[in-house]
This record gives sequence, C-alpha cells and structure tokens, in this order.
Amino acid sequence: MHTSRRNFLISTAAAAVPAAAKALPLGSHAAALLAQSSFATSFPSVVSTPSGKLRGTLQDGVRVFRGVPYAAPPVGPLRFRPTSPVVPWPGIRDANSAAPTALQTHPQGPTSEDCLYLNLWTPEGPGPFPVLVWIHGGGFTAGSASDPMADGARFARDGIVCITVAYRLGVFGFLDVEPLLGPSYAGSANNALHDLITALRWTQTHVASFGGDPARVTVGGQSAGAKLTDILLGVPAAQLLFQSAISESGGAERVWSTQQARTVGEGFSKQWRGQSGNTVDALRAAPADLLQAQERFMAIWPRHFPLRPQIDGDLLTRLPLENVATGSTRGRRLLIGTNLDESAFFLGPTPGAQPTRSDLGNLSLEAFDPILARYAAIYPKLSVSDRCIRAVTAEEYWIPSLRVAEAAAGAGCATWMYRFDYSENAGRLRGYAFHSLELRFVWQAPGHSKGAAEAALATQMHTAWVTFIKGDAPAATGLPSWPRYDAQARSTLILDRESRVEQQPHAGEMLLWSGSL
Repeated sequence: MHTSRRNFLISTAAAAVPAAAKALPLGSHAAALLAQSSFATSFPSVVSTPSGKLRGTLQDGVRVFRGVPYAAPPVGPLRFRPTSPVVPWPGIRDANSAAPTALQTHPQGPTSEDCLYLNLWTPEGPGPFPVLVWIHGGGFTAGSASDPMADGARFARDGIVCITVAYRLGVFGFLDVEPLLGPSYAGSANNALHDLITALRWTQTHVASFGGDPARVTVGGQSAGAKLTDILLGVPAAQLLFQSAISESGGAERVWSTQQARTVGEGFSKQWRGQSGNTVDALRAAPADLLQAQERFMAIWPRHFPLRPQIDGDLLTRLPLENVATGSTRGRRLLIGTNLDESAFFLGPTPGAQPTRSDLGNLSLEAFDPILARYAAIYPKLSVSDRCIRAVTAEEYWIPSLRVAEAAAGAGCATWMYRFDYSENAGRLRGYAFHSLELRFVWQAPGHSKGAAEAALATQMHTAWVTFIKGDAPAATGLPSWPRYDAQARSTLILDRESRVEQQPHAGEMLLWSGSL
C-alpha cells in the first residue's frame, strides 16, 4: 500500500558570564539570571522567570513545565505577522498541561491559533545544565510539541534541560500573504522561522531560571524539524542563539526564492478568492476556512510542499546553505544523518518503478526521472522497487543532508555524520530502515523495544546524543569511535545491529547527484 508523505505527516551557563550571552542584546539579563539562581539542593516548586512565575510538577525526579508561553498569541492583528515577545503575567501561572497544538487539518488533539508555547523538562539540582531545544516534524503543516515520543524526561534524567517548541504551521507560518494583504506583509512565509528564533531568544533569557545554561544550547529536530534546524544554521539572526545542532533526516533546501514564494502566495490568493466570494477581511478572521482553502490549494499545486520559508531580503538574504558554506556555522557543532530507507514509509515496500509528484520534495518529476534511471547501474542487484526507494530517499533526505554536512564541515563546523541502517524486524515495512524509525532509539521510547539488539542500540544512540549535547564528541560504550566528518574521507557511522564506520558511503550516488557520473 502506498502511503503519501503528506497523509503520514498529518496522521501521526557557567557561573561566569557566557561569551555567547555577552554578545546578545539581552545577554546581560541571561548572565544575571545565572548569577541570581536560587538553586540550593533541590528545584523550587515555583520558578521565577523574566516573564513571571511558573508552577510545574515533579514526575519521577524530573521537573516538568507544560504549556509555557514564549511569545504573544499570533491572533487578531498579529495573524500573519512576525512573532511578538511574550507578555509578562501577574501572579503564579500553572504550567501543568500542554497547550493546544497549532492549527492543522487532521490534528491528534485540541488545536488553536494561539499556539506559541513550549514544554520543558529539567533535572533536579542547581545546574547549570546543557539545553536541548527540539523542533517537531510534520511537513510544515502538521505535528505537535507534545508528541509522546519526544518525552524530555529521558534527557532530563541524563542531566539535560529539554524543551519542545511549537510553531505556526501551514498558511499561518509558511505562506507569503503579500499578494492578498499588501506590502506590509512581505516575508510572511518566514513567520514560523520567526517563531523558532523567538523561542531560542526566550531560551537565552529564561532557561537559567530552570537551571539551564544559555551558553550550551543545542537545537535539533527530525524531518521537517531537522529541515528547519538546518535552515536556522544559515539564518544570521539565529547565529548567537545556539551552539550545536542535531539534524535527523533534514536538509536546508526546502526554501523558496522571493519570486517563487510570491507565486505560491498568488496561487493561494486565487484559490481563496475563488471560493464563495471570500474577501481579504475574511482572510484575517476565518481559521477554519483558511485550512479548507489550504487543503484545496495543496492538492492542485504542481509541486509538493508549496508552503515553505522564503528568501525575503530580511531574515534570509540568500539560500541558507550559502551562509553555512561561508561560515555561519564556524565554531559550532553539528550531528547530522539520515535513515537508509527513509522513503519506504511513504512509498511502501513495493512502490513500483516510478514515484509521483507528491513523493518528491526538491525536484520536479521531469528533473528526477533521468537520475532515477541511472540507479539501475549503481545498484544492479536491488529490485526496481528498492532502487526507487533509495533514489527518492536521496532526493528528499540524504543528498540535502550531505550538502549541509559538506558545507558545515568545510567552513569549520565540527561535524559528525551517521546513517541509520537498523531495519524493522516485523510488520509491513520489515527489512527497511524507514523514516522516523530512529526516533524511538534516540528518545528511548518505552514499550517499543523489540529485543536485546534493539535495546542495546537504543541505549547507545541515546547516550551518543546526550554526550554530544553535553559538548563532547558523540560516543557510547559499544559504538566504534566516531570520527569527525570531512569532505575527503566522508567518515560516516553506520548505526545497525553491528555498528561500523564507513568511508565514502554511497560513492556512486554521490557522483551521480553531483553530475559526475
């Protein structure tokens, strides 16, 4: 059975002042919070932050704060506008339940346009602890910061403050509405990026209140969350807001030029105005109608994922990958990789010889077909179906991630690359290392282990991720020594039942995608 990518996506500081904080507009505030931290031997039940007091809960030795606002609600006159700072609140705010997720068409729980909240798990004790800010996936149109898979308690128990952050989705976060609403809305396709940057600024000024170290922040994500992470690596406004990044199945290529974003906006405008006489005023006030128009628009648009960030001349002045290659990541650290058979999840185990438009994220079918045809020579022993899975995986995940790794490492960013080869051992996708499978290993999701080999690899991967977040090279007992990535050896850790290091993996594919074969 063929499951479209889209259907899947919608169903499922030190005691001294940190150097990075000194460079921030509010860095002195973050440093003051560190100095004023009242931690002694245990975490207080009520935490005072720059925005107000929060009451969390204690769960199995981990302090948990859910539904914490990091920005002003993007509603009313703030719809389609860049993110505004959070408004401080009086008294004590309970932070014991998750906020509704961002508006989306097939949610798994309550939704609201008022969605700019985060969840936070922190160890007991004074810290300061390193910080992980996790961006959920979902194709830029779906997903939740409260996905049970991303339970930050697992990282908190290992001495890490874990934050999961929500952001605006779909037309609210990734549509250029200038064609409908006028020039003052230029760049609105970057509103979700503005959300994430605001969340990272919140982290810099607030995380010390929870025992976190604003000088040791790792931003990471999987799928769309990884793509947004990789894009943030090339956003100048985000350069001082984090020191490390984790990208699982990402890439920095899902970005429109100014003209492409305007064309998408004009296309949505026609779709919107063509339905029941919709007006600009209705666009400002009708979330349900907006989601219905979004569905219709995405169904007829000739390219997959039309809703994406844009080069707007302000937040993004050129392609993020160009900024990465010229040094935006110099001095930072990157852990990046993909799964061997990502696209098996969307194509199914027997997809046939040709993908459809909805299976490609970066190329048109016309541009992709000649590349796919060459896969028979590279992998003559693979079935036609498996060659299709491998080629679509390369187009959407592996090649874009490789380009980020090459650009970052070449510009002085300490980079480690992995490939997750552990295949599912039961069910419809048995034998494939499909998209998202690695999440249950990294997060050590309870109830998912299917034997000793899987449990061992989950422990190793989670430990390696923790070691990286704490500032060291990723490593774990049972894994081979993980060398840094460079463009000569291209050393890659293959994570499997018997993990190993390979030099120049996919050499034939590399030549093909670079135009040398």
